[in-house]
Amino acid sequence: MDTINIPVRVSSPIENPVYAFDPGRKQYYSTKILRYIVNSHRDSALRTIGIMSVDIFIPILTYVFGEAQLDGKAAIVSGARLKQEYYGLKPDKHLYLERLFKEVMHELGHTFGLTHCELQHCVMRLSNNVAGIDKKTANFCENHREQLLIKLKELEIQYGE
Repeated sequence: MDTINIPVRVSSPIENPVYAFDPGRKQYYSTKILRYIVNSHRDSALRTIGIMSVDIFIPILTYVFGEAQLDGKAAIVSGARLKQEYYGLKPDKHLYLERLFKEVMHELGHTFGLTHCELQHCVMRLSNNVAGIDKKTANFCENHREQLLIKLKELEIQYGE
């Protein structure tokens, strides 16, 4: 399992993002939440990821698991549709956490400029459903790993780490 060796700080939770709720869809507009995170977390964090429990969408899709600024500082991931019980199945905490980790790594990848991948095992492969998430690994393919290492090296120089 790939990891990115950068410090992590857990901040206090964001209150219910009522400003992003769409009553017609009964979902939350992820871009509005992402914009809120970008505008309200202006600190020294290398990246900020909001992990939400609410169901999120963008207007052209029924739902999304997450959204990120491509080559930016922020991303969000929703755990709502990653849970087995969302589909009327028995809860599986291990599977939920595995899916959540993959989606966090996927959205983090976008914040480092990585785009979607054609390779089925790469964590950067687009997943339209949980079956797609379950098929991919939590690892970057060779190409994306190389791109990420180059980006991290640039950031280390830029941030003096």
